[in-house]
Amino acid sequence: MHLSADIARAVTVALEEDIGAGDLSAALIPPEKSGGATVLSRETAVLCGSAWFEAVFRRLDPQMEMTWQCQDGDVLDPNQSFVQLHGSARALLSGERVALNFLQTLSATATRTRSYVDAVTGLKAAILDTRKTIPGLRQAQKYAVTVGGGKNHRAGLYDGVLIKENHIMAAGGIRAALQAALRATAPGVMIEIEVESLAELTEAIENGAKLVLLDNFTIIQLQQAVHLAAGRAQLEASGGVDIGTVRAIAETGVDRISIGALTKDLDAVDFSMRFQY
Repeated sequence: MHLSADIARAVTVALEEDIGAGDLSAALIPPEKSGGATVLSRETAVLCGSAWFEAVFRRLDPQMEMTWQCQDGDVLDPNQSFVQLHGSARALLSGERVALNFLQTLSATATRTRSYVDAVTGLKAAILDTRKTIPGLRQAQKYAVTVGGGKNHRAGLYDGVLIKENHIMAAGGIRAALQAALRATAPGVMIEIEVESLAELTEAIENGAKLVLLDNFTIIQLQQAVHLAAGRAQLEASGGVDIGTVRAIAETGVDRISIGALTKDLDAVDFSMRFQY
């Protein structure tokens, strides 16, 4: 699904969830009444989600005027005004919560990602997301990760192979699992295998693995893994990663660091909409 189609789908679901058969409170306002609003950031944050925000109000009022002073990826300061709206008062009231929900959630994802990216500045390790996303917002949050300077792991179970412990057991071992993956996937599809020890890493590389996830390795083990791999496979560190440990992990020389917290452990950015009538 293209991002524009995903935005339309997400906005439809969110508005149906909130408005249902109609906004009983907004119905108190005369339908012909117009108004304006300004959105402020109450804290420092990376802006993300403007397309979702706009789509909410365009759905409720196709003539809604929106003027942005910032764009996705810009850093907002506390008490900074960054978008003004003018249009149907009913639409402004009905769309406020849904539009801000998208904006504060995606900005939170982008802001958290930027903090991790900044923490590994000067090192080669890329910061990646995972599938630990809010249900229904997978593509939106993965977009937010890129806005924050991170990179996307596989979009879902359909576009890449990640052979984990249970897959290895069910297949009959690392070699059998890798061979099955090569037989089952088209050329160019990502195949990654998860290992839990240096011995498993050696076995994976000896059986053709080109991308290996190092699950909950210590710093010393990561250093040893980089030395052992010697460039024969890309190495991805995962597990036990937080803002306090990410630079030390990157300094081991791994190629990638995947972090579930980018999309699941979020503090929504504090945005406020002020109305003028």
